[in-house]
Amino acid sequence: MANYTAADIKALRERTGAGMLDVKKALDEADGDSEKALEIIRVKGLKGVAKREGRSTSEGLVAVDISETEGGQVATLIELNSETDFVAKNENFLNLAARVLKAVADSGAADTDAALAADADGESVQLVIDNTAASLGEKVVLRRATRIAGERVTAYLHRTAKDLPPSIGVVVATNAAGEAVAKDIAQHIAALSPTYLTREDVPEDVVANERRIAEETSRNEGKPEAALPKIIEGRLNGFFKDVVLVDQPLAKDPKKTVGQVLAEVGGTVTEFVRYRVGA
Repeated sequence: MANYTAADIKALRERTGAGMLDVKKALDEADGDSEKALEIIRVKGLKGVAKREGRSTSEGLVAVDISETEGGQVATLIELNSETDFVAKNENFLNLAARVLKAVADSGAADTDAALAADADGESVQLVIDNTAASLGEKVVLRRATRIAGERVTAYLHRTAKDLPPSIGVVVATNAAGEAVAKDIAQHIAALSPTYLTREDVPEDVVANERRIAEETSRNEGKPEAALPKIIEGRLNGFFKDVVLVDQPLAKDPKKTVGQVLAEVGGTVTEFVRYRVGA
């Protein structure tokens, strides 16, 4: 019987993120040699990458990099997914996320396909992910990557569980004046998840459909015909408050809308993005 202890099993699990049974089998095969067992886990993991293609990856993390540019700042936001929260908090997974984020940010990739093709010390990001997934024994996916530039860029990362990495990430691009309230707005976006920046950004067909629903609902409720236009507009305004950032009451101070808070400091938001792991 191979000579290894429970501490050896624990240490190897922490290094690889692999399941206990897989670790024990690898240690048995390696006669208790942890380094050989690590190699066995990695080799078997590579063979299993294709088999894991259909698995769900609903755990993971979001990470952001902000760097200075000639015209302001640029942020790169990524979402890296795993199958379990056990792997999501594993040191190897966290190191992978840091390596992927740096490679994507350095490459200037603005979308997921470009991010996967980015160079990471002589290897593509996709290859780096596959190799790490092999040792972790789980499917690992770079689900999305976004690049946002602005005069000033502010990021907010939120943990939904204290023992897990951030699972909600927000980046807000503003003018210089808007930076004064950008963090409050980023936290607001994390909590309320607006879909659009302004009313003008809402597609016309979406507005038309909401107007139709408001009219049908009002008629079904038996509202007076003369009052319908005002009621419909009121309900449409309610829809805008739900989905449009500048129309939403600020989470920190609901007496003011996000737009009003920006106006008070002479600020503008030019773009924002929100990621939630698995959503």
